[in-house]
Amino acid sequence: MSKLQTPFRYDFVGSFLRPQALKDAKAALRAGKIDQAAFDKVVNEEITKVVAKQKELGYHVITDGEFRRTFWHLDFMWGFEGVDHQATGNGVPFHDELAVLDDTYLVGKVRAKAHPFVEYFKFLKQFEDENTVAKYTIPAPAQMFQQMIIPANYETTRKFYPENGELIQDIGKAYQAVIRQFYDAGCRNLQLDDCTWGALVGDAAQQRYKALGIDLDEVKSQLLQVNNLALEGKPEDMIINSHICRGNYHSTYFTSGPYDSVADYVFARENVNALFLEYDDERSGGFVPLAKVSDDKKVVLGLITTKSPVLEDKQKIIKRIHEAAQYIPLSRLCLSPQCGFASCEIGNKLTEEEQWAKLKLVKEIADEVWGE
Repeated sequence: MSKLQTPFRYDFVGSFLRPQALKDAKAALRAGKIDQAAFDKVVNEEITKVVAKQKELGYHVITDGEFRRTFWHLDFMWGFEGVDHQATGNGVPFHDELAVLDDTYLVGKVRAKAHPFVEYFKFLKQFEDENTVAKYTIPAPAQMFQQMIIPANYETTRKFYPENGELIQDIGKAYQAVIRQFYDAGCRNLQLDDCTWGALVGDAAQQRYKALGIDLDEVKSQLLQVNNLALEGKPEDMIINSHICRGNYHSTYFTSGPYDSVADYVFARENVNALFLEYDDERSGGFVPLAKVSDDKKVVLGLITTKSPVLEDKQKIIKRIHEAAQYIPLSRLCLSPQCGFASCEIGNKLTEEEQWAKLKLVKEIADEVWGE
């Protein structure tokens, strides 16, 4: 088993653009032209290729690119008892585009069972070696909690959970069980992807929650509670990091706003080992909130965008890293893209070649800044 631990000086969030062969196989599966076994064979082949590419670029972390998923978050939720879903053509309005997502809702109490993602991790783990470690990405517990109390799900959820406290307890306990499943399968590096904090920042979020009659500080407390509950009792030799995002769908975004209003919660008090933070444009605000990050955490600066094929200016990125180091020591900083390249299977608006060029740039900059 590899003893390497994330994050690395040059890192990435986890998802990659789906290769054409995978897209074609998915279309054939949906059309009934191939069966699940034939599709799985293609997926395994494409994951093998994408892992080889990550190693070729010199990265120490490998993922399966999230190639087995349609959605970065919902597919994982379907792996719990009490959760069901349906494709209705509905979705979430993003900037200039509707993010089409399956309706995902409760049909009973949330309970853990043998989670299919653990088997997916086992396939990835075989590619670990002395230079690389497998990381698996799953949505944060807060993401699942928020999914079940959005307005469209509120009445349904209340049939099973009259108030949020019991829902938080069940989600947290179910995550504890699944985290243990990952650990028993040999996973030592897990990442919680979390858009809930990004949904709270900025004036638009304040207005949205005020219109719903919800106290924003209470929401923050509940998000922190469910995330930390899930982390209780985790094995000491297991690294669990969090990636905080403002939405990433087909090169569009969901929200804008600085981290200032959530820093006292997630930066200071969430019990993760590191934070992968979106910082690729002005929508994320400045670096001042980084001073609130607790001393036991590292920060991975997401300064390279996955939303555009345009390569960043190396010196400008280096300058921004040193600006961030005014608030948190350079020794606790790392570099990555701000998000994945394909949070959902539709992917962002760039080519695979442009995707790899972004990762090459991340490594070049990290080598120049830290020289490790």
